[in-house]
Amino acid sequence: MNPSAVTFDLDDTLVDYRRSPGEVLAVAFEAAGVDPLFPVGAYYDRFDEFNERTDSMAELRASCFAALSEERGHDPALGRRVADAFAASRDHRNVAWRPGAESLLDALEAAGVPTGVVTNGPRDAQSAKVEAVGLDGRVDPIVFAGHDTAPKPDPEPFERALERLGVDPERAVHVGDSRRTDVAGACAAGMGTVWVGEGDDHDADRGVRSLAELRRTGWLPGT
Repeated sequence: MNPSAVTFDLDDTLVDYRRSPGEVLAVAFEAAGVDPLFPVGAYYDRFDEFNERTDSMAELRASCFAALSEERGHDPALGRRVADAFAASRDHRNVAWRPGAESLLDALEAAGVPTGVVTNGPRDAQSAKVEAVGLDGRVDPIVFAGHDTAPKPDPEPFERALERLGVDPERAVHVGDSRRTDVAGACAAGMGTVWVGEGDDHDADRGVRSLAELRRTGWLPGT
């Protein structure tokens, strides 16, 4: 692929929470003293919608959990109580590198390939993850889509990253785990795409199961 620059998604691409949102949500329901009001998948499905409306992770969760509860016939105040319990249990710094992520960044840096991050999510939570693994000292730019720009899959956050990297889109590749936000958004910006996930049903230029596998393919400089 031989790109002049590579951008990455953050969550479930470069880093993972050590405790999944589903685990923390279960703890939050118990701490709030309520039966499960909604499945964690409903939170995932509505995350980007509420990310556009809010300015912090606490506000996002409170608004989202209240809406999810009300839609299922529960008092929205219960959803906000669960959001408070979730916040008390969630440490956004408690993340770890995904397998192969750090070594891939090392290889790209050694090859002189600039890298950036384009991530959907509130700046406070995403910044905590970035700082926890030292990513802020390794990549530039970091675009907080939904806050600095429109959220992915809008092409704007990718265009912002490319502008700061000083690279034309056809000379850049974006790597991410979401077909809907990463692949579709980067394609709309004119970039090459690598989808990280299980299965072959994807619209990306390349598909791999992990960043370790991506490095082994030799598609990127230094790998």
